[in-house]
Amino acid sequence: MATTSHHQSDDHAAAATVEIQQPPRRHPLPNFLASVKLKYVKLGYHYLMSHLLTLLLLPLVAVTAVQASQLNLEDIEKLYVHLQYNFIAVMVLTGVAMLGSTVYLMSRPRPVYLVDYSCYRPPDNLKVTYDVFMERSKLHGGFNESALEFQRKILQRSGLGEETYLPPALHSVPPVPSMVTAREEAEQVMFGALENLFKSTNVNPKDIGILVVNCSLFNPTPSLSSMIVNKYKLRGNIKTFNLGGMGCSAGVIAVDLAKDMLQIHRNTYAVVVSMENITQNWYFGNKKSMLIPNCLFRVGCAAVLLSNKSTDKRRAKYKLLHVVRTHRGSDDTAFNCVYQEEDDTGRIGVSLSKDLMAIAGGALKANITTLGPLVLPISEQLLFFATLIARKLTDSKLKPYIPDFKLAFDHFCIHAGGRAVIDELEKNLLLSEEHVEPSRMTLYRFGNTSSSSIWYELAYTEAKGRMKKGNRVWQIAFGSGFKCNSAVWKAMRAVKPSDSNPWTDCIHKFPVEINA
Repeated sequence: MATTSHHQSDDHAAAATVEIQQPPRRHPLPNFLASVKLKYVKLGYHYLMSHLLTLLLLPLVAVTAVQASQLNLEDIEKLYVHLQYNFIAVMVLTGVAMLGSTVYLMSRPRPVYLVDYSCYRPPDNLKVTYDVFMERSKLHGGFNESALEFQRKILQRSGLGEETYLPPALHSVPPVPSMVTAREEAEQVMFGALENLFKSTNVNPKDIGILVVNCSLFNPTPSLSSMIVNKYKLRGNIKTFNLGGMGCSAGVIAVDLAKDMLQIHRNTYAVVVSMENITQNWYFGNKKSMLIPNCLFRVGCAAVLLSNKSTDKRRAKYKLLHVVRTHRGSDDTAFNCVYQEEDDTGRIGVSLSKDLMAIAGGALKANITTLGPLVLPISEQLLFFATLIARKLTDSKLKPYIPDFKLAFDHFCIHAGGRAVIDELEKNLLLSEEHVEPSRMTLYRFGNTSSSSIWYELAYTEAKGRMKKGNRVWQIAFGSGFKCNSAVWKAMRAVKPSDSNPWTDCIHKFPVEINA
């Protein structure tokens, strides 16, 4: 989704005796006709390859239909007599077919449905503007002038807007980060998202059989999952999991774990809660690589209800198709690019390496290499394979073919980790502004909410009324370790936003223009 323009030079006759005055030359418009023709050639090729098997079977079906139409009563009687003489063979083949069908139905993965989800929206009194952020940073007294100026520049270039949220403990002057205030933040975001989820789905919390909570940097005892069990008095045999230290991609990991558990435990619900805790993880030092998270990370949480019940198919929003996880932790540079440590003064923070974008690009490449064959139409796979062979034969003089993932997906939820992340994926995957709009607007409105950001982006798409039945969604997340994880969903119906959608009362304001 490229236009080509042709420039022609004027030929002048050397012996011309009459000079014709030409009108002033204007900038030629692109040859849109050639562009449109190229587009339709590619679409035609894609359609042909997608329906190749059907087209090949049509002659066989036609011949069979003609032969069947020529059968008379005597031919049918002869066929019946023939089957009687081969009764044992017919019964054996029937039994084998029934056994094979039974084994297939019993062994195939159970479908996992996303019934609904809820994204937490903090109260307005927790909003933080640029000016408030810088004012509170100055009042703290722990940042030197260089650190303050660095944070100001990062904020201006971050892609964040003026209405993101920070927890109550960081609004206090001076800030009061403690175990108590961190627990209060966790309870506020988790219970806020879960209350809306249970309300919108009419699910009794005691019917939940599996609970997975992920939070990278705050892991108290008792665990966050235990806090939820205690709050809602969940049943005693619930299977609970608490994922820590897995970064912003942990939301997809949590979904994958819940999916695997739903393959084992029949007829039950799984709840996934994805969040990050800001209160205890604010950095009050002057090391610049550790100051970047202060400028990007904000309050957020998402709660997701998954089901393997066949009765939930009709009311579910989405069906989970694929989860692909890529881990680059065996490489030391990738392992250390997002690293929690102490600075020279003993203050703890998360350091971001300058190699982060290059490492993320490598992880994405590895991830889509696995994901591509699962989702791309055969037309794109053949083009990619043909280009790969041609490059081998021509010593890599040919440019590598980038598969068109827009043929596989209708919507993209790219982790709102920062402006640079979104820009790079837009460029490398050849996406349009509309494709990355949910990610940009989520970063602008809510900031980097870590593992929950992909759900705020999905909520944006729903609020815009863009989710149609059969649409496919690609959620892409990056996290420390270093990891790149993908989840692919299919819309079961034309999805309307839930009452608790965090964009409902402000979606008319978006998209907004973000200054470069």
